[in-house]
Amino acid sequence: MLFHEVRLPEDISFGASGGPSFSTDIITMKNGNEQRNINWSRPRMRYNLVNTIKNQGSFDLINAFFYNRKGRAYGFRYKDWADYQAIGQVVGVADGVETQFQLIKTYDSGSNQLSRTISKPVENTVSVYMDAVLQSSGYSIDITTGILTFSSAPSNGAIISVDFEFDVPVRFDSDNLEVRVDSVNSFSVNDILLIEVQP
Repeated sequence: MLFHEVRLPEDISFGASGGPSFSTDIITMKNGNEQRNINWSRPRMRYNLVNTIKNQGSFDLINAFFYNRKGRAYGFRYKDWADYQAIGQVVGVADGVETQFQLIKTYDSGSNQLSRTISKPVENTVSVYMDAVLQSSGYSIDITTGILTFSSAPSNGAIISVDFEFDVPVRFDSDNLEVRVDSVNSFSVNDILLIEVQP
């Protein structure tokens, strides 16, 4: 996958709109009942930066960023200010053999639960616990994949939990960046859409 391990400047991501989107086909029967077909088992994140480009400085940032991603060609990291961290997230229960665990974030609602794969943790934000005891060594974290690797297999039955911040892997959803200069140092842009790229 063509991907640059660089984060969209926070001055641009702060104030953006967006969030998770699902895909559901709804068929309405003749009697008015609905049949709903779930196409995706997990959401795909979408964002719009249209409200974050207001002056020359913000335009210069997004313009340079867009040039270097070549429009839709290269993915990049995006901080979703509404959802960028996990605290005490259980990522696995050790079996005494496995040494690698994928970071996830779990969303609970009543008896339902959905787990989201986290592939882009933020460097120097990861804290690892084994049975609620902070680990100071004996592991590594790949910030490009979100895989936690222990130097030796944790003891069977140990609960592995992690605190971390994370980015969303995204790309621009258009090869065009359309800008209108309203006056000196004042800009208007059409939608600047981002879409998640799945790991």
